[in-house]
Amino acid sequence: MSGNGGGGRSGKPAPGGRTKSGKPRPGTGGHGKRKLEGKGPTPAAEFRPGHPAQRRAAATAAAKPGDAGGPRTRRATTPEGSGRSGYGVSPGGPSRYGVSPGSPSGYGVSPGSRVSPRARTGPRADAAAGGAAEVVAGRNAVLESLRASVPALALHVGPRLDADDRITEAIKLAADHGVAVVEAGRSELDRLTGGAVHQGLALRIRPYAYAHPQDLAAGPRSLIVALDGITDPRNLGAVARSVAAFGGDGVLIPVRRSAGVTAGAWKASAGALARVRVAQTPNLTRELVAYARSGLFVVGLDATAEGDIGSLALADGPLVLVIGSEGKGLSRLVARQCDLLARIPISGAESLNASVAAGIALYQVSALRAAASGA
Repeated sequence: MSGNGGGGRSGKPAPGGRTKSGKPRPGTGGHGKRKLEGKGPTPAAEFRPGHPAQRRAAATAAAKPGDAGGPRTRRATTPEGSGRSGYGVSPGGPSRYGVSPGSPSGYGVSPGSRVSPRARTGPRADAAAGGAAEVVAGRNAVLESLRASVPALALHVGPRLDADDRITEAIKLAADHGVAVVEAGRSELDRLTGGAVHQGLALRIRPYAYAHPQDLAAGPRSLIVALDGITDPRNLGAVARSVAAFGGDGVLIPVRRSAGVTAGAWKASAGALARVRVAQTPNLTRELVAYARSGLFVVGLDATAEGDIGSLALADGPLVLVIGSEGKGLSRLVARQCDLLARIPISGAESLNASVAAGIALYQVSALRAAASGA
């Protein structure tokens, strides 16, 4: 055995460029240059042998004899003549998250996709649907929404619930309407509903489809409630509930600086939003002018007005009731477009909540119309 401390028994230099004795390793004379060139850029997943994407692309190409052999490129196509739906699912094929329409549960997964059960019904599926889904929480609200056939994505039911006919009926209605029923733990329900009181039941619904403002004024005795500066969705839901109770035709809200039909509005309406249409307008003042030109009387509620809502002479005709916010009331431009200002006589309080004021005004108008019809 050599004791010179060289590169092992054979005396060859060790890897790394130097021998064990510290002497420089002799060069290759340029013969090892090809080893330093590398393998080039990394190919796409579809072109890597053995990669799952390559196997799926090869299977897709083999399933279509008319296509050229080899993997297909990553190009999202829509079948000719079949426009895209409003929820990211084309009528002729699966969506970008592997959700195919027409499956029994509404959340069927197309063959070859790698979508977990949570992804099929989670926020990413909602993002693919064109907007975040709203959530209705609570047994009464969920049951009323299902009874009214509200377009729903999934019904989430908590485990180990007490015996309740509302839960049984909700699950049956969801199954009849083709809505997926998903068992969820309490922590998941709390996360889904944002910590609201869900009572073990939550319903994910699609984003609300607003009506056109002129569609609310189709009847000869239209009764519309317009909201000016109402930013709490619970007030919107409570107003919709009063409109449904007293035979109103709908609610008009502005697009900006106003509450929309959200999960909180659904919760407060107890399902009434499924029966009452809500319309949005980019300019509330301009829409009130259009209503006036169509023959509707515009009456605004104002605490400083002289006339009483209980003696409103215009109640029997087509009417628009304008409700302002509790603190600021009607805005100046909106008040100027009102044909008449009326007040609700109160004592012991400075102002009423917007939804409470709307309920009182709608009751008074309903009573005046009933009296006029009886006369």
